[in-house]
Amino acid sequence: MTHRTFLRGAAMIAIVAASYLSPQSAGAVQVTAFQQAVAENVSNDDQIAAFYRERGFEPIWTGGTDADLERRTALLEALSVARYHGLPTSKYNTDALLSRMASVRSGFDRGSLEVALTELYLDFARDLQTGVIDNPGSVRSEIVREIPLRETRYYLDGLMSDAPRNFLASLAPQSHEYARLMKAKMRLEHEIARGGWGAVVPSGKYEPGDTGAGVVALRDRLIAMGYLERTVTARYDTSITNAVRQFQEDHGLVVDGVAGGSTLDQINTAPQDRLRSVMVAMERERWLNQPGGLGQRHILVNIADFQARIFDDGKLTFETRSVVGHQDRDRQTPEFSDEMDHMVINPSWYVPRSIIVNEYLPKLRNNPGAVSHIQITDSRGRVVSRNRSFAQYSGNSFPFAMRQPPGPRNALGTVKFMFPNKYNIYLHDTPAKSLFSREVRTYSHGCVRLNDPHDFAYTLLARQTDDPVGFFQSRLRSGAETRVNLDQPVPVHLIYRTAFTHAKGHTQFRRDVYGRDAAIWNALSAAGVEIAGIRS
Repeated sequence: MTHRTFLRGAAMIAIVAASYLSPQSAGAVQVTAFQQAVAENVSNDDQIAAFYRERGFEPIWTGGTDADLERRTALLEALSVARYHGLPTSKYNTDALLSRMASVRSGFDRGSLEVALTELYLDFARDLQTGVIDNPGSVRSEIVREIPLRETRYYLDGLMSDAPRNFLASLAPQSHEYARLMKAKMRLEHEIARGGWGAVVPSGKYEPGDTGAGVVALRDRLIAMGYLERTVTARYDTSITNAVRQFQEDHGLVVDGVAGGSTLDQINTAPQDRLRSVMVAMERERWLNQPGGLGQRHILVNIADFQARIFDDGKLTFETRSVVGHQDRDRQTPEFSDEMDHMVINPSWYVPRSIIVNEYLPKLRNNPGAVSHIQITDSRGRVVSRNRSFAQYSGNSFPFAMRQPPGPRNALGTVKFMFPNKYNIYLHDTPAKSLFSREVRTYSHGCVRLNDPHDFAYTLLARQTDDPVGFFQSRLRSGAETRVNLDQPVPVHLIYRTAFTHAKGHTQFRRDVYGRDAAIWNALSAAGVEIAGIRS
C-alpha cells in the first residue's frame, strides 16, 4: 500500500466516523484527531467499531471523567493480579502501558492509546474467563470441548456498567474448585521459593519396620510435603505408614502403606511439576466457565482420575470407579460436554465400525465362525448366515453391521447411559469387573465403564420414581432391551484433570496418562505463561 493510498483510506475512515458523530451532515462536523485515531484503529474489528460508533467515538478509558478513571483503575488493578490466575503476564505489560500513557502528547496519540487499551482489556478478559488457549483441539485433537466464548459486546457492555471492578472480578470462574486451585498454586510457589521439598528418596522399596538412610529421606520428604508431623524417627513406623497411605490416596495409587516404585515416583515429583499440573487445571477450569455453570445436577467424569461422580447443588452425591479409553491415540476417551437423556437396560451392543474393521473382520476372514457371540446383520437388521466366506471383503467393502444381543457376555453389561453425541461415547456396565482394581484403568475403546452401574442408575432414577431399585430391577429381570428416559436430562462433562481439589485435605494429583497436560503446558508456555519466574 502506498502512502497516498493510506491517506485516502484514512480520510474515508474519518468521513465514515464523522457520519456517526451527530445528526448534522458529515461535512459540517469537525472530526478531532482523537476521533480520527479511534476510527482508524478500530476499522479492522466490526464489533469494536460498532461500539465506538454508537458512542460517537467518545473515550471509555482516556477521557477526563470519573467513569473513565474508574475503568482505567479497575483494569490496571486486574492486570496487576493476572499472575495469580496463571495468565501470561508479559502479554499485559502494565509498566509499558503506564509508560505509554505518560508519553501521550496529542489527541491522535490519545485515540491510538484508547483503542490499545480496549484491545488489551478484551484479550485479558477472554483469557481470564474462558482460557488462554481458545482452541484446545489445536493442541490435542481428542479435546473436542466447545469453549464458551462470549461476544465482544458482552465484555464492552459489562465494562460500561456502574461497577467495572465487580464486572472484571466476575470474569474468572466463580467455582469453589477454581478458588482452591488458586490457593494450591500460591502454596506451591511458596514451597518452590523456599527451596522445594528437599532431596529425593533413593529408589527401592520401603516397608513398615525398615530403617536406614532411605527411610530418613522418605520421612523428610513427607514432612516437607505436609504429610507427616516433625519427628526424628529413623524407623518406618506407624506414623510414616499412615503418611504414605494418605499420600497414596491423594495420588490415586494403591493404598497399602508401602513406598514402592510407583509411590516413590510420585513422592519424588518436583513441586515445579505439580505447579504445572495446577496451572493447567486452572486453564481447563476456564474452558468450563459456562454462563449457567455445570448444571444444578451434573455428572463429572475425570478421565485421568478414573472416577465418575454425580453432583447435586454443588455436593457430591455418588461416585464410582471407571475404566476409560486405552492410551493409544485412536482409543482415548475424548473431552467434551453433553446431556444424558436416557438409559438402556439389557442393552444390545452395536459394534463400532472401527472395531469391526480392525478387530473382527480379520478373524472372520480366517474363520467365519469366529466371534460367534456377535451377530452379523444386514442393512435391514436381519442376521446373516455364517455359512459363507468373508475372505473377499476388505474394510471398505464389508457390507454388514455387527450386534451383540443382551445377555451375560454382553460387552455393555446390563445397562448403558446415553448422552447421544457424534463421538459415540457413553457410560456403561461391563462384565470385566477385575479391571476396576487396577491402579491405571485405560482399557476401553473410548467409552467409560462403571464399577457400580446399578447404583449409578438408582441415583439417577431417584428423582423420578419412589422405588428406583424396584423400577430398575423389574426391567432388568425381564431380559428385554428397555429404554428409560430421564425426566430431566443431566449435563455430562468428560474432563481430564491431573490436579484437582477437595474441600478439605491435600490437593489431589494424578498421572498424565494421555500426555495431554504436557501438551497443554507447552502451549501455555508458548503463549507466555511462566512458573516461578522461569519460562519452561
